[in-house]
Amino acid sequence: MDAALDYARSHADRFVEELKAWLRIPSISTDPTYAGQTRSAAEWLRDNLRDAGLDTVEVLETAGHPVVFAEHHVSDDAPTVLVYGHYDVQPPDPLELWDHDPFEPVVVDGDLVARGSADDKGQAFMHVKAAEAWLATERPPVNLKFMIEGEEENGSANLPAFLKDNRDRLAADVVLVSDTALFAPGVPSIAYGLRGLAYVEITLTGPKKDLHSGVYGGGVENPINALAKMIADLHDDDHRVTIDGFYDDVRDLTDEEREAYRQLPFDEAAWMEEAGVKETLSEAGYSTLEGTTGRPTLDCNGIWGGYTGEGAKTVLPSKASAKISCRLVADQTPDDITDKLRRHFEAHTPDTMMLSFKDLHGGHGVIVDTSAPAMQAASEAMEAVFGQTPFFTREGGSIPVVADFKKILGLDTVLMGFGLDSDSIHSPNERFGLDRFHQGIESSIRFMDAYARQEAV
Repeated sequence: MDAALDYARSHADRFVEELKAWLRIPSISTDPTYAGQTRSAAEWLRDNLRDAGLDTVEVLETAGHPVVFAEHHVSDDAPTVLVYGHYDVQPPDPLELWDHDPFEPVVVDGDLVARGSADDKGQAFMHVKAAEAWLATERPPVNLKFMIEGEEENGSANLPAFLKDNRDRLAADVVLVSDTALFAPGVPSIAYGLRGLAYVEITLTGPKKDLHSGVYGGGVENPINALAKMIADLHDDDHRVTIDGFYDDVRDLTDEEREAYRQLPFDEAAWMEEAGVKETLSEAGYSTLEGTTGRPTLDCNGIWGGYTGEGAKTVLPSKASAKISCRLVADQTPDDITDKLRRHFEAHTPDTMMLSFKDLHGGHGVIVDTSAPAMQAASEAMEAVFGQTPFFTREGGSIPVVADFKKILGLDTVLMGFGLDSDSIHSPNERFGLDRFHQGIESSIRFMDAYARQEAV
């Protein structure tokens, strides 16, 4: 392993220049006008993986943007690591808020600033360079497979079908993903839990058309008033969700997990300042961190109806709508929660209203056993790099593909991310610290070694 580490350190500057070249390709998957550039980004990665020494490298077609697949087989006796990432990026808008061209990478105070630097080209590329370091110096201790997709920022709509169609090709022992963040600067962490999601849209319709509030007000119920009351009643005074059966399948936090939360170096005052709030509000009996990562939630994400333009218009609207999302924990399922939402809104719709209910999308939450060999290998690797044992943490967000890996391929995922919440992903001036880029490469090299030893025990 020492030779691989030395190789990575001696080629660090070249690795950065190669990453810059990849970042210059505007692989915006959500905009059809960038379809050609998105494919160019896939082909660029294909060529780089070939140069890195992978045995098999292909650009595989899907119904949308292609998947880049690569493989290096060491031995039938060695464990196999499947690296997942994505080469597509978010649109850079609004352009006027960028300090530099979003697709012309620049280094500012040690950070590489460009769209996709942290999410996810920079983090995916760490593993490509780790593989190169092993292949250029000695035999890797694990079999390696790469699956880098081009539609993550567009919902990964074609990925489940790709996984099903390529089960044999993607066979592995574990998935390794770097598309998450460290708990804090200099504080290593490995995510073992992700929340799922249920997302719906509801519309209440009262009168058949907008009405003059001076003529009809006081005789016709206002859909906005009715919807506002329905939403207000979705939580009780303890900030618990009032949907019948909402908590039936929730796997509660264990005493050990709650103690681990207490050990995290969480600066609540700084968190509040970053969020711009004066007070926190969590479910009664749970801390802010527990509420934002380990407990289920329900939130109204948008509400509209009636007249919202400049000036006054005394209208009694025909319709009012809202978007409602629930973050789910193990063992809640999106289909079950969506059905409970539907039944709740149907039961609480006033007789004066008609309800329209749309299931927009959902995803399953994930919990990974922290004692598993791959998780322990990741902990060992990051401890060697950072000089401290990483925390095992839960993430409040959702990465649906992780649940797909478990459901379709039967594989657990190690979420070994090196971003920071301050990296401005999806925002202007996205950045990725070059120190963390190199720490990620070294951690990946060490993970491969540690995982092979863990599996050999």
